[in-house]
Amino acid sequence: MEELLEQIKGPNDIKKLDPKEYPVLAQEIRKFLVQNISRTGGHLSSNLGVVELTMALHLCCDLPNDKIIWDVGHQCYTHKLLTGRKDGFQNLRQFGGMSGFPKRVESDCDILDTGHSSTSIGAALGLARARDIRGENHNIFAVIGDGALSGGMAYEALNNAARLKSNLVIVLNDNQMSISKNVGGMSRYLGKIRTNANYTGLKEDVERALQKLPVVGNALAGQIRSVKDLLKRILIPGMLFEDMGITYVGPIDGHDIRQMAVAFKNASKLQEAVLVHVITQKGRGYLPAMKDPARFHGVAPFRVRDGIERNEGKRGTSYTEIFSRAVVEQAAENPMITAISAAMPSGTGLVKFAEKYPARFFDVGIAEEHAVTFAAGMAAGGLHPVVAVYSTFLQRAYDQILHDVCINKFPVTFAVDRAGLVGSDGETHQGIFDIAYLSQMPGMIVMAPKNTWELEAMLSFALRYEEGPTAIRYPRGEAYKGLMEHTEPIVPGKAEWIYRESQIALLAAGSMVETAVEVRERLKEKKFKVSLINMRFLSPLDEELLRELPESHSVLVPMEEGVFEGGFGQKIAAWYQDDRRTAVCPVALPNRFIEHGSVGILKKKYGLDAAGIAERVEAYVKEQLLGELLQ
Repeated sequence: MEELLEQIKGPNDIKKLDPKEYPVLAQEIRKFLVQNISRTGGHLSSNLGVVELTMALHLCCDLPNDKIIWDVGHQCYTHKLLTGRKDGFQNLRQFGGMSGFPKRVESDCDILDTGHSSTSIGAALGLARARDIRGENHNIFAVIGDGALSGGMAYEALNNAARLKSNLVIVLNDNQMSISKNVGGMSRYLGKIRTNANYTGLKEDVERALQKLPVVGNALAGQIRSVKDLLKRILIPGMLFEDMGITYVGPIDGHDIRQMAVAFKNASKLQEAVLVHVITQKGRGYLPAMKDPARFHGVAPFRVRDGIERNEGKRGTSYTEIFSRAVVEQAAENPMITAISAAMPSGTGLVKFAEKYPARFFDVGIAEEHAVTFAAGMAAGGLHPVVAVYSTFLQRAYDQILHDVCINKFPVTFAVDRAGLVGSDGETHQGIFDIAYLSQMPGMIVMAPKNTWELEAMLSFALRYEEGPTAIRYPRGEAYKGLMEHTEPIVPGKAEWIYRESQIALLAAGSMVETAVEVRERLKEKKFKVSLINMRFLSPLDEELLRELPESHSVLVPMEEGVFEGGFGQKIAAWYQDDRRTAVCPVALPNRFIEHGSVGILKKKYGLDAAGIAERVEAYVKEQLLGELLQ
């Protein structure tokens, strides 16, 4: 017998199934997701939790005419299956394959390329306004998780959604198990009544009729409204949303397809913004993910039978682990050090800090802007806060860093994890812009360690630096353990000579130092004389070094794992633009959004691997020599 999932060839095919087959399809989807993600890696527990929710949405929608906006977007796997992209899972998150996030180029059913949190309500509200202005008639659903609802953008959007006089359905996907007890007959009954068009119409008709009565009509209608509001406060949850002007429905069972479909269909009939609160279980249907949903949020390839990662035990110590240990050690010496996370204490390595110093650890939720201004307030109060955050998420707080931290010259340290290429999550998660936006901020010191020792040394320096903010950017993955004999003290704005020769100077930053070692070896084999300099500081640059280099080097090669525009390579090129003694051959990423794929493949494609850099430098040097001969 053909599996039900094989019958889903495109949008709306789910509607061809018998409702009795929905549970079977849900089971097939979960089995498919576990088997495929175990091979490719990806976001598992969040997707297992929204299978029925996604099915219910697709049953209520006419895609692509109706619109579904997925907040963050990592939970869109079932959506992709139901829109006919089953075959794409063979190469999920692989270079050239299907993205793990919504992608407009993949399907008309993907409305936005998303990847960051708390954006869905605002985007959906914009779509609703566009629909109304264009005189169109279709449904718009914004799906947002309870975690994403902690972000300030979500509340800004809710504030404006309350003024909407046409339909918008906000689906709150709540996977917090502590409130599962609220699911039951009463919430189902209240949800039906609150969204039932007959009830809504009757209520409005009664109030209009009462208002027409002479003298007492308005007063009586007002009393009825007061009683109704009092009853709502006593009986109905979600009054926060009600008080904001958002009609609230729920909570309802997020694994009951029929119940959700009824709620979604009724909610889509109201000419206002409606929030439907559904309770789901993260990791549902796969025991290891249910037991540890956090670990299976984003997981590498694993064994299906027990959930153990296939390459577990083969990894070296990561930069995140080095930071985790070092910040705890520094905090033991200095009681003024605090640590701040924006809902990612595990990912950024702050779990041990939180366990050791719970009174000095603060998880502010998915609220990077608040995290930075909160840190500024701490610094104003005499503390030295460490904000540990992924590079891609720190860019959300650009204004707060510039306005609240830099202008005030507060000693806030930013531990910028996942800097550079991160791989399979693609455009929205590559940490390739932080050098450009941080290094142009007045007073901001930006550092990049070459190895494990230097990360610890830089953190120690940063936490003792009280004249302004500091940022340390380091990549995802295993920390480099080479060049451990080079341990010159960290001095603000000073680079470190690794090998001092002449002719060519490799000016490498952070993760590119390891690459530069191999580049140098390749160039040495071609009989070139090559110096290697660990820049250490991306801002401020070592101006003394830059003045010295033309005396002994004719070609300089700045190397950074970030975009060229605004990067330190561009600044070095500008420094020497009028100096005919020296030519600059920058190595950096192009100013574009980099697609998903393994870091190794991406470095090779964009010329950041050792072989590619060595070939480019050799060709550049020969071109310069030819130019000199022609002159």
